[in-house]
Amino acid sequence: MEDDLPRIRGDAASRLAGEPLDSYSQAELLERIALLEAEIERVRAQHAKAASHRSLADTLFKPRAHE
Repeated sequence: MEDDLPRIRGDAASRLAGEPLDSYSQAELLERIALLEAEIERVRAQHAKAASHRSLADTLFKPRAHE
């Protein structure tokens, strides 16, 4: 049910980009990289899905040419 509610879009990317990394170990940094790469793939997949839906909607609701 919560997925139906609009989300408040924060500036999470800026917070991540500005976070100091000095306290992280090499292993923790590699883990963080893996998590971020997985998130990038998830976002790319959602973007592709949305683009596909948009393309389908454009095709379905495309005005017919007058002959």
